[in-house]
Order: sequence, then C-alpha cells, then structure tokens
Amino acid sequence: MKNYLILGALMIIMNLDIQAQELNCRVQVLAPTVSNVEKRVLDALQTAIRDFMNDRKWTGDTYSFDERIECNILLTVDEVTNNTRYVGQLQIQSNRIVFNSSYDSPMLNFIDEDVDFEYSENTILEFQLDQHRSNLSSILAYYAYIILGVDYDSFALEGGTPHFTKAQQVVVNAQNASGTGWKAFESNKNRYWIVENILHQAFKPMRQTLYDYHMEGMDKMYENPNLSRAAITSSIAGLRKVHQTRPLSYNMRIFFLAKADEIMNIYTEAPPVEKNILFNDLQILDPANISKYNKLKSTN
Repeated sequence: MKNYLILGALMIIMNLDIQAQELNCRVQVLAPTVSNVEKRVLDALQTAIRDFMNDRKWTGDTYSFDERIECNILLTVDEVTNNTRYVGQLQIQSNRIVFNSSYDSPMLNFIDEDVDFEYSENTILEFQLDQHRSNLSSILAYYAYIILGVDYDSFALEGGTPHFTKAQQVVVNAQNASGTGWKAFESNKNRYWIVENILHQAFKPMRQTLYDYHMEGMDKMYENPNLSRAAITSSIAGLRKVHQTRPLSYNMRIFFLAKADEIMNIYTEAPPVEKNILFNDLQILDPANISKYNKLKSTN
C-alpha cells in the first residue's frame, strides 16, 4: 500500500510539472501614505493578485516549472475611498531566460500610473476574455497578455501576436468601464496605446528588433560575443525606422526602460568604434537615457 501511495504522489507531481502555468509572478502591495485600510485587507489583495496571475492558464501551450516567465508586480496604493475604491500605480517587470546562461534578460520594467479599481476583502477576481468583469481583473489580464506577448515575440518573429490581440480585446471590453487608462483620448501612453502601437504596421520594425536582439544577440552570446554584439547593434539600428514615423513613442520608451542598463553592460568591453556607432543611434532613439549613454563616448 505504501508503495502505491508513493507512486501516486509521484504521478501527481509529474502531472503538476506538465501542467505548470505560464507565469511565476511575485506580487507586492504597498500603501505607504494610506492609513484608512488595515494591513489584513492589503495582504488579502496581494494574495488575490498573485493567485490570479499564477493560477490561471493563459495559453494552450505546455510549460514546465523552469520555463515559466519570471515577472513582478508592485502595486502602490495612493488612496482608498469609501473603503473599496483603490487608486494608485502598478509597476510591471518581466524577464526572459537566455540560452546556455543563468542570466535573465529584462523585457519589461515600467509603471502604469492610471490604476483605479474596486476591491473588497476576500473578493475572488474573475476574468473572461469576452467581457469586462472588473477593472482590477481586466488590468491584470491585460498585463499578463502583454508579458506573454513580449516574451513570445523574442522567441519567434511576431510570435506574440495572439497574446497582444487578446490584450487588445481586454481594452475593447473596457471602453465603457469607469476606470482610467483604457481610452485613446485619455493619454498617448496608456494601456490603449501600448497594445494599439504594438499591433500597428509602423511598429513592426520594433518587433523585429525584439526578435533579433534576443535570438541573434543574447541567445548566441556564449558562442561568439563579438558577433552577438554586432547583431544587437544592428537590431537597435532597426528602431530608427520606427523613430522616423513615430518619434519618441511611448513604446520606444518602454523598450529602453527595460534595456538601457543591459545595453550598457553588454558594451562594456566593446571596441571604441562599435560603441560610437551604438551611441549615434541611442542618442536619437532614447534621449531620456543620454546621461548613461554618454559613457560610451567617454571611453572612446
């Protein structure tokens, strides 16, 4: 009997491994300036968000535990009114595994400042792709699909399209919702425009860059660092096509918010001429980080 129990337990563990969900999302909820909400409620909200992101099957693909996408969500609550309406900002981070390496490449690292939703303690977050159930669940589902889309785009050219399309459907469903961040006229850097731009023809070169940067650059760094760096340099240069039609777009800003520090680390040992070529592109594409990129010139 004991052997059967052990065998049964092993089969359950193996099955769980096969059925692993796509995201391994660490969640933190902070409310440093809010005094009218008990910590117990914030802890419950944190657990609800974590369970929503990690326990749901977002795709039809099979993931093992070590293939899950590492991501982080930091919700900073700035205000709570009527005990149930929360206003704040959401920081979204995600990483991508790099082949033959223990290094994770940052894919997303930005803040959504248009976060407001209703939440009561122990509320179960529900979501259906064909309808808007609540602002919180829609925001979380939207970013789950964005995280997936960016990750899939880095492994196959425009491979994230099905996930971006679902994120866009979440936006469509939320057009009559009271929460902010969903509508085109509210801002040019909200949830509406992030996914609208991703799927627009003008931003196809950015998706090409995402693929080339990782598959031809990062994933081959262990084979030949010089050729891999050259591929990354070329991929970044490809962003000039986006800049020509959509200069200083928010999507470009999102890309470099995640990649600026990584790029600087990659080119630490690059020859001066290579650094100079890269600098000429970066000063145009990402002027917000020019203070970092100036170090490329100073070493020439």
